[in-house]
Amino acid sequence: MTFKSHMSAALSEARAAGARGEVPVGAVVVDPDGQIVAQAGNRTRELNDPTAHAEILAIRAACALADSERLIGHTLYVTLEPCAMCASAIATARIARLYYGAADPKSGGVAHGARVFTHPQCHHVPEVYDGIAASESEILLRGFFRDRRTPSE
Repeated sequence: MTFKSHMSAALSEARAAGARGEVPVGAVVVDPDGQIVAQAGNRTRELNDPTAHAEILAIRAACALADSERLIGHTLYVTLEPCAMCASAIATARIARLYYGAADPKSGGVAHGARVFTHPQCHHVPEVYDGIAASESEILLRGFFRDRRTPSE
């Protein structure tokens, strides 16, 4: 099977999230046949829901479509290293592979911070691939936060 990255779809979701005033993070769930089955961008502000991260929303949608709480064999693409909450959801959903773009030294939960997948309480560890389209993800995030720090003229 030939590898096909779906990070461009996740980046599209991140751009849409940023346009809505959300932190520009996007996620895409791909089934074992390589088809996108769910995609989402952050909606925490819009929904007044601190759990409405792109990963959580995409996992919820994919689970609803699969009519299962498990996504065996599925892959998740996300533009930013998942936080501890999202990493826990990824493990609980039994996502097979995680591809993420930008590292998140401040709030990440995979390679930084909590490092959820390294704990003995973590019952499932996906294959993790980082740095996929990292520069595009970083540019989106930097621009979003820069625009919020720069006073309007």
